[in-house]
Amino acid sequence: MRKVAVTGIGIVSPVGNTAREAFGNLMEGKSGVRSIAADFAKQLSTTIAAEVTLDMSEHFSVKQLRNFDRATQLALVASEQAWGDSGMTLSDEESERAGVYVGTGLGGAVSIDEISYQLYKKEASRVSPLSVTKIMCNASASHISIRYGLRGPCLTFSTACSSSAVAVGEAYRHIKAGLADVIVAGGTESLITYTSIKAWESLGVLALEDTVDPAASCKPFSKDRTGFVLGEGSAIVVLEEMEKAKKRGATIYGEVAGYGSTADANHITGPSIDGQVRAMRQALEEASLETDALDYINAHGTATVANDSIETQALKKLLGQGAYSVPVSSTKSMHGHLMGAAGAVEFVIALLSVRNKAIPPTAHLKIPDPECDLDYVPNTGRSGLDVRTAMTNSFAFGGTNAVLIVREV
Repeated sequence: MRKVAVTGIGIVSPVGNTAREAFGNLMEGKSGVRSIAADFAKQLSTTIAAEVTLDMSEHFSVKQLRNFDRATQLALVASEQAWGDSGMTLSDEESERAGVYVGTGLGGAVSIDEISYQLYKKEASRVSPLSVTKIMCNASASHISIRYGLRGPCLTFSTACSSSAVAVGEAYRHIKAGLADVIVAGGTESLITYTSIKAWESLGVLALEDTVDPAASCKPFSKDRTGFVLGEGSAIVVLEEMEKAKKRGATIYGEVAGYGSTADANHITGPSIDGQVRAMRQALEEASLETDALDYINAHGTATVANDSIETQALKKLLGQGAYSVPVSSTKSMHGHLMGAAGAVEFVIALLSVRNKAIPPTAHLKIPDPECDLDYVPNTGRSGLDVRTAMTNSFAFGGTNAVLIVREV
């Protein structure tokens, strides 16, 4: 089987719009959580989110802004960074073995909200003829394929919170098996809409606003955690067959070493210790690693009471006493929960932790929870560490678990 390298990185997130900026802000514990800018915030119980701050008019024409949903816009900006970073050029023949794998939870959610408003509130008689191509879940992957002439597999994965981790993992497997040489992979999501937030409010999983410091509202693994903060953004990576990458002199950020994917087959929203453990074990086995080889774990860490406790128990079951020796952090404390894009964003963070020999903190962890008693890197990032191998967890509603392992080259 072939090895798979990461040769390009792009990210657009609430904590930064380049990989360097985002990772630097995370290391400093800076939060992207803030008050929602839109007028509809007045009608919400939850008035905070982790939004991307980016002038899209600098990246797209007026026509493109009208024809691309915000999720697609975010994905195209991130993919432009990743493709440029990779230094990739492809011949016509090579483009047939180059593909796109993107994960998203709800695709064109912003456009769906806008169309519904026009039809039901404004009683419009018609909508844009491009509405379908804006809202379809595969729009982002298709536009990336078109932009860079990638003529191999073009696939979209939608498994809720693990969507983009699945996209990266399946792309890795595709290259490893010799079915492609290059795949642009990752995820995108933009759910900061009135409809979406009202739905999450009703489910009762959104964080209560911290009245002292709204930016500190998401508190994974802390005893006073109340839920997650909804975020938006995109992370895209270029995955490439290792020998091809070395031959062309590409910068190699690290190797995708293992991937695990399991179903809880248990409950539509309730996490399963067994399902999580099996996914982590699969990833370790594929990477030919023992449990003591992990130097860092980027946790799913949503800051809901049940999820953080279950993930802690799963890590203990997998690692035994070794669970107390490996640093674990949830960066959702700062960039929020990006749903379908979360796995790709956290994959990039894990990769950069290996690359920079540094581990970002779990921010706002002030009150230890006896049920969450591992080393969660509270509040302060750690630098100058021997981080060679990192694992990142994505555990989704619906019970689709995805785990990725990266290591240095």
